[in-house]
Amino acid sequence: MPTVQSTLAQSLTLPNGQVIPNRLVKSAMSETLGPADNRVPASIATLYGRWADGGIGLSITGNVMVDRKALGEAGNIALEDERDLDALRAWAAAGQRNGGLIYMQINHPGRQTPKGLNLETVAPSAVPFSAKMQRFFGTPRVLTDGEIKEIVARFGRSAALAEQAGFDGVQIHAAHGYLISQFLSPLTNQRDDAWGGDAPKRRAFALAVYRAIRAATGPGFGVGIKINSADFQKGGIDEEESAETILALAGEGMDFVEISGGTYEAPAMAGIRASTQRREAYFLKFAEALRARLTVPLLVTGGFRSGEAMAEAIEAGTIDLVGLARPLAVEPDFPNRLMTQDDTRIELARRRTGIKFLDRMGMLEVTWYERQLHRMAQGKAPRPNEGGLRSFLGYLWSHGIIRTLRARRAR
Repeated sequence: MPTVQSTLAQSLTLPNGQVIPNRLVKSAMSETLGPADNRVPASIATLYGRWADGGIGLSITGNVMVDRKALGEAGNIALEDERDLDALRAWAAAGQRNGGLIYMQINHPGRQTPKGLNLETVAPSAVPFSAKMQRFFGTPRVLTDGEIKEIVARFGRSAALAEQAGFDGVQIHAAHGYLISQFLSPLTNQRDDAWGGDAPKRRAFALAVYRAIRAATGPGFGVGIKINSADFQKGGIDEEESAETILALAGEGMDFVEISGGTYEAPAMAGIRASTQRREAYFLKFAEALRARLTVPLLVTGGFRSGEAMAEAIEAGTIDLVGLARPLAVEPDFPNRLMTQDDTRIELARRRTGIKFLDRMGMLEVTWYERQLHRMAQGKAPRPNEGGLRSFLGYLWSHGIIRTLRARRAR
């Protein structure tokens, strides 16, 4: 009879032959450690070394942008050429300490980028954000066919550079309303050419990105994808279409699939869409339905807080890997504790500033955790009891409009 600890400590062999030493994955969190020129800072190796020492089996980095002229937020790292190979090698080596693997998540934000950060915003179609979001996000310009093909090539080039630097693989970010997600959704892709229309045409961009990465990298290099179960928006992609897209990508040779959901306008990935009391994770119901049709390893992130729930989902065959994000921002040694101690869980309080309109926006649920990542990147311990208002003011100081304008001028 397997125990919680033995289940989580089991290794898993991916389709490409790579072995993840346990079932625990550090899912992507945006580190926002990049300087104004979006290069790779030395501090990021410190951060990933800390998680490797904590026992994580696979680390997936925060999103690395394939174009430094198309950032999702201030502090992004961009990867276009070889100028940062030494820093990238240090990053990869740190993540591989103790036998773990490290995958680089690569991304393009499309329309989902704050006003003023980039010189322009592009997307599959010129679809504006909802009225309440338009003060923060502008209406994008429509991408041309040639520009779409150039972005596809950029994904391949960034993946090749990641392989050259020693990363074990890349994860394609096709979730949370970023560019690939925009192409997939009928709400944000209203094209009538080869890149839009019916579902097969809307998934053509995602397939083209995957094929470009495979063509640019070796056979042992891993490629995974993060994709929405649904957008949770009227007119967006639904679970059935998402399942068909996942099956199409898996049929191309994907090494694992991570399920998430939502966009900036409907942020299910931020915990706004609650899990049930019986089952901690947010997307397990969709994973169960998908599991019957999918043989590729399946990863679910969001909501897991106890070793018992994690092991139960794995033993039931619903998922193969458990994704952890916020727990690792508070307790980087959580994986070691899960695999060695009984009745292990972590409690994460809702972070509040005490200012009603800020707390309704939910911004602190992201910025508070980013602050903890910055502490670990400086070689410090997280500060689990840091107050909400203090954290938010500190975030504004380091990530406010001054940094945004500096990032824009640097390009």
